[in-house]
Amino acid sequence: MQQIKVMPVVGTRPEVIKLAPVIKKLNQKELFSVITTVTGQHREMLDQMLDVFALNVDYDLDIMNSRQTLTEISTLILEKLVPILKKEAPDLVLVQGDTTTAFVGSLAAFYAKTRVAHVEAGLRTGDKYAPFPEEINRRLTGVLADIHLTPTDRACGNLMEENVSPHQIYITGNPVIDALQEMVDEDYQFENEKLQELDFQKKEVVLLTCHRRENLGQPLENVLSAVCDLLAARKNLELVFPVHLNPEVRQLAEKMLGGNKGAHLLEPLSYRPFVNLMARSDIILTDSGGVQEEGPGLGVPVLVTREVTERPEGQESKAVKLVGTDRRQIVREVGRLLEDRTEYEKMVPGVSPYGDGRAAERIRDVLLFEFGITKKPPADFSPGGIK
Repeated sequence: MQQIKVMPVVGTRPEVIKLAPVIKKLNQKELFSVITTVTGQHREMLDQMLDVFALNVDYDLDIMNSRQTLTEISTLILEKLVPILKKEAPDLVLVQGDTTTAFVGSLAAFYAKTRVAHVEAGLRTGDKYAPFPEEINRRLTGVLADIHLTPTDRACGNLMEENVSPHQIYITGNPVIDALQEMVDEDYQFENEKLQELDFQKKEVVLLTCHRRENLGQPLENVLSAVCDLLAARKNLELVFPVHLNPEVRQLAEKMLGGNKGAHLLEPLSYRPFVNLMARSDIILTDSGGVQEEGPGLGVPVLVTREVTERPEGQESKAVKLVGTDRRQIVREVGRLLEDRTEYEKMVPGVSPYGDGRAAERIRDVLLFEFGITKKPPADFSPGGIK
């Protein structure tokens, strides 16, 4: 029987995290030939994740340049990916999420008349500038996709409202939960000296991540000012901030927190230590999309420094709350959780709203069904997301 040639195209840290379980699952079946292609959209953080998940790379576009624009990223990916698609002629291009790599990878596949499967399809805020440029990247990828692999019922519903054929949609869960389950270890020992010295049992530990384009400038300054207020008011509080590589983020973080003894500014962490840091923190304060999914999976309350989110399931489960970038609001919400155990427990869900750790298995089975290897979809879901 002829193999199904699948080309995953990844460019950023979150894409590797979420596609790694899928790639590994496909590689376990001789029915698949996997051609892993990376764009290098986020070079250093991408390479970290490839090492963590021990993924082999067949093609590396290596597009990363200092302070490159969205136009430059898009143009380089398209120019370098099209010849590879022509050479390899895959049966399917597999993309994930809302990055420029996902959108342009799908566009290149369309030009090559190659089918596209979109992992984590159907997330929407309804505001094309929030998150920017991710909302439009995701919508355009959805237009180009042939197979929509949605994490939740709500995401499935979003696509059906946009007149996507129900027979192109499958609810699979989010493979980030698969990755989490692989990485979390109760006995994990940190290599970072600052994390080794941190007493997670006795201290109030707040983990901060902040990197979104729309939060650069005054919004980020507001968030860091709120953190300074919390550290001044709560002597038992320790802030851990793995600082994004973006120069704007790094310069402001060093300026506002560099001399604060309660603030631990770290280099970006690889995924395994980061996941185990999340699991040991009391609160996560973030503008990340992926962390909104990971926190509930670890039972840690997540406060989101954004005005809108394309992941409302976390809010509905009470595990995630939008707090925006207002200084006083952030101080109030963090303080409320640290001071009121009842309020804290309300934000600790018993079950993750994003899946059960079997998303990669379901995605593999969808592809077997779509390419006619199996005649029926798995018993727990079917085309159209009707369970």
